[in-house]
Amino acid sequence: MVIIVPSLVMVVLQILLYQVVGIIEGSDDPMAATFTPLKFLAVNLSVGTAGVLAILLVVWMAKVPWRSLISSPRAFDTRRLVQYLIGAALLVGAGIGVVALVAPDAPGWTAFGVTGTTIVMLLIVVLTTPMQAAGEELMFRSAVLPAAASWVRAVRPALVVGLVVSSLAFAVVHGSTDPWLFGYYAVFGISTGLMAIISRGIEASIAFHIANNILMTTVNTLMADGEAFALDRSTDSGDASLLILAAVNIGMVVLVWLRERLVPRHAVLDG
Repeated sequence: MVIIVPSLVMVVLQILLYQVVGIIEGSDDPMAATFTPLKFLAVNLSVGTAGVLAILLVVWMAKVPWRSLISSPRAFDTRRLVQYLIGAALLVGAGIGVVALVAPDAPGWTAFGVTGTTIVMLLIVVLTTPMQAAGEELMFRSAVLPAAASWVRAVRPALVVGLVVSSLAFAVVHGSTDPWLFGYYAVFGISTGLMAIISRGIEASIAFHIANNILMTTVNTLMADGEAFALDRSTDSGDASLLILAAVNIGMVVLVWLRERLVPRHAVLDG
């Protein structure tokens, strides 16, 4: 239930909201891959809702405090979140810059442009993407990872099972049939899972997810020549340039490991 139900709710809710957006916008194809501001809002709302549902299901079924799914044994640490958000923004920004230099055609950018659509889209990105990113982390790292890990008794094998299942589930729900993109999403899932395990909380994974999604979507929006941009996840839509972004994920894992290793243990326990 924890692995399947929230993802199904997310997909169904997104489809329903897309239909509503289609009526509002007068679209003949509300399921098209083009991201209008309202469709992007629909995605963020559906993912955020599914994340909360996943946590509620674990709390109900496993009878565990919800706070322990966010961070354990320490309390949630806002300072950690801010520190990791700054580090993640620098890493992701550098990764986007490298892609722009070595593979400028890979992301599907057209030309820089700012219109009313651009401004509205950027507002929605900044205001609601944190909810979407946190929702995915709650769903896959706080709920699916420990749920799958509970199938195995020994700790280390359990962590491996949890990482593999949650990462594959994360990749599957992104709906890409391209092996490069599917592989990248799997790497993203493994990386954020490792961040959560290393730091004993989801501040780092949420921070990285927020920085990644806001910066990526902002650049895609600004480079869409003032129009709504399309997100193509079909076969042959990805390429080797995704290895650069995968390296950014790995770099964030290293950053988390270094930060947690250098912080005194009493500071970690005190939060």
